[in-house]
Amino acid sequence: MSAKTILVTGGAGFIGSNFARRLYTKYPDYQLLVVDALTYAGSVANLPEGAQQSGRYEFWYGDVRNGELMDTLVSRADIVVHMAAESHVTRSIYDNRLFFETDVLGTQTVANAVTKFRDRVERFIHVSTSEVYGSACAEKMDEEHPLNPQSPYASAKCGADRLVYSYWATYRIPATIVRPFNNFGAYQHLEKVVPRFITSCILDEPMRVHGDGSAARDFIHVDDHCEALDRLLHVPREQITGEVINLGTGRHVTVLDIAKAVQDLMRPAHAPIEFIGDRPGQVFRHTCDYAKAEKLLDWRPRISFEEGLERTVEWYRKNEAWWRPQMWMRHIPIISAGGKQELH
Repeated sequence: MSAKTILVTGGAGFIGSNFARRLYTKYPDYQLLVVDALTYAGSVANLPEGAQQSGRYEFWYGDVRNGELMDTLVSRADIVVHMAAESHVTRSIYDNRLFFETDVLGTQTVANAVTKFRDRVERFIHVSTSEVYGSACAEKMDEEHPLNPQSPYASAKCGADRLVYSYWATYRIPATIVRPFNNFGAYQHLEKVVPRFITSCILDEPMRVHGDGSAARDFIHVDDHCEALDRLLHVPREQITGEVINLGTGRHVTVLDIAKAVQDLMRPAHAPIEFIGDRPGQVFRHTCDYAKAEKLLDWRPRISFEEGLERTVEWYRKNEAWWRPQMWMRHIPIISAGGKQELH
C-alpha cells in the first residue's frame, strides 16, 4: 500500500497506543493522526517516543463526540481505526452513563464523519469486543454467536457494534468490525486483571479473585491483536468490507489460573489469593473461534498465554514509574451480587 494517512481514535490508550507505535515504527511513509480525550486510561506517556517531532505524527487532544473535530480529522484520513471507548466492565456498573455517551454516541459521531467523507475514506475499522456475546453458548464462539451483553459496558459496545453495521448496510461506508477477546500486554491500565495481579505481587498485596475464580476468558496478547489490525489495513478492501471478524486464541484461561501463573512467575515475591464476591453481570466463559480471521487475513495468534504473561510481567517490573500514578484507580468499590460493598 502506498503512503497513507491513518486516523486512530483512542490512540493514547492501551491497545490504541500499541497499534500507533507499531504503525509509526513499521511504516515511515505513513502519516498518523491520533486523537484521545486522555481520560484516566489514556496518557501522553503512551505515545511513541519522539513521534510528535517527526513531522508524520499528530496528536490531537479531543473527544470523539465532538463532531466538528471528527469531521476535520476524518476529512484528512485514508483509513480510520476507531478504538476510542470506555472499556472496563466493573467501572461500567456504577458509571454507566459515560459508557453509553462515549461508546455509542462517540461511535455515531465518527461514523457520521466517515459517511460524510466516504469518497475519501477507504477503510473504517471499528474495534468492538467479544463482551457483546455474553457467556459462551458453544465450545467456541464464532461471529454468528448470539449477542447477549451482560454488563452496561458490553451493551454499550454492542450498540456501537450494531450501529456501525447499520451504517454499512444503509450508507455503504467501507466498515469492518473486529471483536477482539481479552487483551493483555504492556501499557495496560492497572484496573485490568493481568496488570492488577502483577502489581499486587510487586506491592506484596493480596490478589483479589471474583467468586471462586472459575470465570474463564480467551486472552490474546496485544501484539497479536495489532498484527491483525495491520493486516486489515493491507488486504484487499473488498475482502473485509461489511465483515465481522473475531480475534482470539481459541483457548480460555480461568481467573484463578491467571493468579496462580502470576504467583509462579513472580517468585520469590508472593501475593496471597483472596476470594471476593462475584462481579454482577459476570460472564462465565469466552473462547474464540478465529477461523474467519485466518481465512480473510491469513492471521493466527503467535504468542502463547505463557509467553505473553512472561513478557508482561517483565514490562511491569521494569516500568514502575509508568504505573505508579495509577495506583488510586486499581480497585473499584461496587455492590456485589450478594449485596456487599467490595473493592473489585
